[in-house]
Amino acid sequence: MDMSFTQEELAFRDEVRQFLAEQLPERLSAKVANGQHLSKADMEEWHAILNARGWLANHWPQAYGGPGWNAVQKFIFEHECAIAHAPRIVPFGVNMLGPVLIKYGNEAQKSHWLPRILSGADWWCQGYSEPGAGSDLASVKTTAVRRSDERGDHYVVNGQKTWTTLGQHANMIFCLVRTDPAAKKQSGISFLLVDMKSPGVEVRPIITLDGAHEVNEVFFTDVRVPAENLVGEENRGWDCAKYLLTYERTNIAGVGFSVAALAKLKKAAARVQKNGRPLLEDPLFAARLAKVEIDLENMKTTNLRVIAAVAGGGAPGAESSMLKIRGTVIRQELTSLLRRAMGPHARPFNADWLEGPYEGEVGAPEEAASAAASYFNNRKLSIFGGSNEIQRNIISKMILGL
Repeated sequence: MDMSFTQEELAFRDEVRQFLAEQLPERLSAKVANGQHLSKADMEEWHAILNARGWLANHWPQAYGGPGWNAVQKFIFEHECAIAHAPRIVPFGVNMLGPVLIKYGNEAQKSHWLPRILSGADWWCQGYSEPGAGSDLASVKTTAVRRSDERGDHYVVNGQKTWTTLGQHANMIFCLVRTDPAAKKQSGISFLLVDMKSPGVEVRPIITLDGAHEVNEVFFTDVRVPAENLVGEENRGWDCAKYLLTYERTNIAGVGFSVAALAKLKKAAARVQKNGRPLLEDPLFAARLAKVEIDLENMKTTNLRVIAAVAGGGAPGAESSMLKIRGTVIRQELTSLLRRAMGPHARPFNADWLEGPYEGEVGAPEEAASAAASYFNNRKLSIFGGSNEIQRNIISKMILGL
């Protein structure tokens, strides 16, 4: 297997770099680099720029508005975006629902929903986790009962979802709902598209440890959902769920984001002094830095191996779980080391600066102002998308046969 880029791939990388240099607003890249929170308008602005170039849904087929890139081109694009500090694409519509609709949706659903994802007409959120069904996703209890009346066939949805990321901005949510309570857990689930403005939908904010409003609880009380919003077959939603999770877990690895975080960490550690010498030369700190850098290089190699397999016609299976585990552990270690490098300067928590723009005194170096917030926020990485413990069980079963 040759994991070196070809001349054509290097030329494509240069094209991406030129695009980013010309089209990525400096205001947005500065907020990402500094760890500041992005507003809804910030995220929509970057989506619109990518969509205008035809690069937003970079893993969709050309027939549905994608650029027709292969797996290597997608890797190069996402890697270059990360190290240029471009905002991350909000994944729920583009990266999660889009592929599910393309594979399992009917033609009416594809022609209606896919263009709206690209244009930004709809902001999607994910209704998977519940208070009793996170890592054990098949235990969802939110119910959808099919009925018929003078207004047509529909489902009546009741239940609760939690940890709904950016749900406060969404007008649509895709949900796993239980449509056959008598069937075994994975067999009685369906995949449903719900309008967040429907009567009976309530969104309540959850404020996380870093002070951010990123996640929410969503409650459904007798919510009417048109039957045509069912994706795939009734009671076969688990197929959609597994397919979507493969995309989610592979994306969570975030190799490019770790590369950018490592560069930021090295720069800070070279400037910070400990006992009259750069922190970078401290034996204990240097050892942790070297270990995480080696782990990152190994993960990059694994990621390229998976990409090579996909380019050859394969599909990621347990490999996406491996990338999810290593990627999240590495990103947590990088934020931990940056917080340690900043020492007492990481203590200030300036909520106004994190929201930006902010004209006052920060009270600390800019990379320190978000160090603690990023550290605490990234504790979630090893939990969402299926906890790392669950991913280890998947690897044990699929690869080791245990």
